[in-house]
Amino acid sequence: MTNIPIVKDEVHIEATPSKVWEVLINPKYIAQWDELPENYPSENMSKGSKVVWEHPNGDQTVTTIIKAEELKELKLALYSSNWEVKPNEGDVAYLFKLEDLNGSTLLKIEIGDFSLLKDGQDYYDASVEFASEAKKVIKKLAGSL
Repeated sequence: MTNIPIVKDEVHIEATPSKVWEVLINPKYIAQWDELPENYPSENMSKGSKVVWEHPNGDQTVTTIIKAEELKELKLALYSSNWEVKPNEGDVAYLFKLEDLNGSTLLKIEIGDFSLLKDGQDYYDASVEFASEAKKVIKKLAGSL
């Protein structure tokens, strides 16, 4: 791959880390900045929570929360049953880090490592767009709480 295999983005949010955290773990808000399957439970997500997407061809895409350090860090392992290489859990992941800036929050987003995947460049490109759009919605939602 020609690009760095990990997407990195960040956004300054005029809201406390607790409000940003709520937007990251509450399915009511998650559904506004990321996709969730229909009828996903409404309880807040925590370590071990999974989101499973069933594809028409029988494949699955799964995200699993593998770390949830409240108000600090949220890490979701990404897995797809159609990947030729099966990376270790967490090698390909979404990572959200929150930094308290005296009442506002710096949200850092990292997505990858896509160098581990055959179509890594495609995943990288899609994730650049996802991070760019998701951070805007997360900022808006947290700022309105």
